Amino acid sequence: MLRPAAPTGKVVLPMTPDVPAIPEESPAALRDAACAFAREAGAILLSGYGRVHAPEKKGRIDLVTEYDKRSEALLLARIRERFPHHGILAEESGVHAAHSGTHPGAPPHRAGGTGPGPERRAEPAVRWLCDPLDGTTNFAHNYPFFCVSVGVEVAGVMTAGAVYDPVRDELFAAAAGLGATRNGDPIHVTPVAALDDALLVTGFPYDVREHPERHLPLFQDFLFHAQGLRRDGSAALNLCYVAMGRFDGMWEGNLSPWDIAAGSLIVREAGGVITGYAGEPLRLDGRRIVTANPVLHARMLEVVARHPASGFMASGTPLV
Repeated sequence: MLRPAAPTGKVVLPMTPDVPAIPEESPAALRDAACAFAREAGAILLSGYGRVHAPEKKGRIDLVTEYDKRSEALLLARIRERFPHHGILAEESGVHAAHSGTHPGAPPHRAGGTGPGPERRAEPAVRWLCDPLDGTTNFAHNYPFFCVSVGVEVAGVMTAGAVYDPVRDELFAAAAGLGATRNGDPIHVTPVAALDDALLVTGFPYDVREHPERHLPLFQDFLFHAQGLRRDGSAALNLCYVAMGRFDGMWEGNLSPWDIAAGSLIVREAGGVITGYAGEPLRLDGRRIVTANPVLHARMLEVVARHPASGFMASGTPLV
């Protein structure tokens, strides 16, 4: 009669298939890091929501609060801890060079461009674009429409991004080639093709009082042709709302790179098109955007084309 073997004290785990690790700087890994950082910064904003604020003025109607600064400090610290060789562009504090010089393998830049000469520090291959509080005026008035936006650019191409709304606990995210999600569920732009069926969203730049002639004619044109217009003060969230179908399209001028970095990728990964006002490929520093599904986007460009001066300085030069 066979007896069971005496226990050895060792725990034998069942065999599991090997699961390849996600590279630290793959689009998926960068997206997940952006999500984690955005959620943590969003918790700071939520802790200040509902309080009485004493915002500072960066311009006549452009505000900054202590929570913008606290959120940005958190984002900078987290990126520096995990990705010290990455560059950062943040709304309140500007450009932050990579602490360890460059991304491994990045070629050095030389003074004067491509010719021989003394080497200078190369630009980092990876750059984070952070808006610690998009919708500061809303936040300062306790209007519940604001967010944290964290985008990641690799070799000049938007690769990952996250936009977190702490009031609604909605996390929008995307990684290049992997689609866009809201709280982990896939999202997609609407199929609305006609302007008179479309709900559009926009925003006004901070000089709208001084130069209404630059911005109001285009607004009026869309007002006459769209089913409805909204203006609610957070470009990053507006982009995400286009991506998930709450809005059908969006146009806006005088935007900064951190306003649109994450949201532009989320829209594209949700099946949308995003360009400049003339239909040119999007540049993060191009200031002006039009976005929707491909058919509606073309209809919107027709309206924008009737107002070539919209979003430009009085001299005719772009707002850069």
